Amino acid sequence: MSGLPADGPALLQRRQVGVYAVAVALAVATAVASPGSTDAIEAAIGPVLAALLYVTFLEIPFVRLRAAFTNTRYLGAALGMNFLVVPVVVWGLARFLPADPAVLVGALLVLLTPCIDYVITFTDLAGGDAEQVTATTPVLMLVQLLLLPVYLWLFVGPQVAAVVEPGPFVDAFLTIIAAPLVLAWLTEYWAERSRAGGRWQAAMAWLPVPMLGVTLFVVVASQLPRVRNSIGEFAAVVPVYAAFLVVVPVLARVAGGVLDLDLGERRALVFTSVTRNSLVVLPLALALPAEYAVAPAVVVTQTLVELSGMVVLTRVVPAYLLPAPSATGRPADAD
Repeated sequence: MSGLPADGPALLQRRQVGVYAVAVALAVATAVASPGSTDAIEAAIGPVLAALLYVTFLEIPFVRLRAAFTNTRYLGAALGMNFLVVPVVVWGLARFLPADPAVLVGALLVLLTPCIDYVITFTDLAGGDAEQVTATTPVLMLVQLLLLPVYLWLFVGPQVAAVVEPGPFVDAFLTIIAAPLVLAWLTEYWAERSRAGGRWQAAMAWLPVPMLGVTLFVVVASQLPRVRNSIGEFAAVVPVYAAFLVVVPVLARVAGGVLDLDLGERRALVFTSVTRNSLVVLPLALALPAEYAVAPAVVVTQTLVELSGMVVLTRVVPAYLLPAPSATGRPADAD
C-alpha cells in the first residue's frame, strides 16, 4: 500500500484502546437502537474471528512457528495452568455462584475451556510470544474436548456431562483456526516469491487492531440483548468473572517464573491461562436442555467481561505484571 506511512500499524497499536472503546460504544448503541439486527450480526462472529486470526497469523513468521512446536517446557506450562491450576481456581470461585444449576453450568462451560482464537491477538498486542500460543492451540483444543465432560461430571454430576457434544469444538477449530492458519501460510509463501504478495502482506499488517475492533463490535452488539434479558444472572456472575481475570494472571506469572520461561513466553502463558473459549462454547450452551435456558446468558456475560478485561491486560501485563528488562539489563520482574 504505497503512500501509507510505514509506522501506521505501530501507530494503531499505540491507539488500540481508543479503537476498542469506539467499537464497544458503537456496539452498545446498535444493540439499543436496533435490537432486531442482533441475529444477523451474530452470524458474522465466526467469519470475523477467522479474518482476525488470518491477519494475526500473518504477523508470525512460520519458520518461528515450526520451532515453537518443539518447546515442551512452554507446552507443559500451558497444559498445567489450563487443566490443573485453572480448574482449582474455578472450583473455588464457583462457591460464590448462585445455587441455580443453569448458572453454574454456564459459568463452568466457559471458565474450564481455554481460548483458541483471539488469545493470539491479545498475546501479540501485549508483546507476548504469539507463535507459542498458536502452536499450542491444537493441543489445548483436543485436551479441553476430552476433559470438559470430566470436569462437569466432577463439579455438577454426570447428567450435564452427558449432554455436551464435541461438534461445535471441532467446527470451530477447522473454520476459525485451521483455515486461517493455512491461508496465512500460503500468503507468506506468496509474499516471499512475488512483489504483489509482499504488498498484500504489508497491507494486512494494518488490520490486526481494526479487526479486533470489529470483533468487539459484533460480539457486543449481538450478545448484549441476551444479557439485558438476564440481568439477574449477569449481576451474579460478573464478580466471579472479574476475580478470575485478577487471580489467574498472577498465578501464571508465578508459574512462568518457577519454570524459568523467557519474558515473551511468560506473557503468553498469562494470556493463554486467562482467556476463555466463550465464543466456541456458546453453541454448547445453546444446545443444552430447556432447564438450562439461562446458561447462554451466563456464557455471553463472560465474553463481555473478558473483552473489557483484555483491553486492560494488554496494557497492564507488559507495563506492570511482566515488564521488559530495565536499562541495567536486569529484568524488572526478577523474582
